[in-house]
Amino acid sequence: MDLGLSDHAYVVTAGSRGLGFATAQALAGEGARVLVASRDQAALDRACSALGPDAASLALDLAAPDAAERLLGCAVDTLGRIDGVLVNVGGPVPGRSLDYTDDQWQAAIEGVLMASVRLMRAFAPRIAQGGAMLAVLSTTVREPIEGLGASNVLRPGLAMLVKELSIELAPTVRVNGILPGRIATDRMVALTQGDADATHAVEASVPLGRLGDPAEFGRVAAFLLSPAASYVTGAFVPVDGGILRAPW
Repeated sequence: MDLGLSDHAYVVTAGSRGLGFATAQALAGEGARVLVASRDQAALDRACSALGPDAASLALDLAAPDAAERLLGCAVDTLGRIDGVLVNVGGPVPGRSLDYTDDQWQAAIEGVLMASVRLMRAFAPRIAQGGAMLAVLSTTVREPIEGLGASNVLRPGLAMLVKELSIELAPTVRVNGILPGRIATDRMVALTQGDADATHAVEASVPLGRLGDPAEFGRVAAFLLSPAASYVTGAFVPVDGGILRAPW
């Protein structure tokens, strides 16, 4: 399928590795220009080298209050036209909900919820007619994952923001959420602590019997950001190998 991205430009946050990089690869592979952002300049340099000459980068901490406006300014200067944004922010530290300190809760709120709010608020007015915002959420939007207390609390709130904006910004901009399940990323390695038995247990919990490849996520994300998904808004699309049992 040709996604029709040869004259399109996208911003991808947390785009130097993992799910963000996989999405940037899929977009660039379809001919789009891409601006990737993350905190690690060295990782961004490697990402841009892999993405090709039409890729650009900006190093910044998305949790910083001015990060969204800085990224928007860079996008306008670098890309000119903005057809979509992958709103991808780091996951909060694992833990049980009542074990987090106030400082840990505040860091999670800033890093997950407020970073996403600021990005959407900054970019929504600048996205081209028919463009899209896609928020990387989690299967915790629909059911909790043991040991990810802060994510279980914050991701559903972010999902409601996506749903609200899909109504507020229609028909100019589409807004959707994507729900990654067990994908083979650095974060998954961190959650299993590199333990082979723990990894096998996670794989066994997935109906398809394996972890997802980041590229499998990236292809779905690129589709949702593209004109090929022009009648899709307010949707939450799992990329989870069937791990969510509920039909909605």
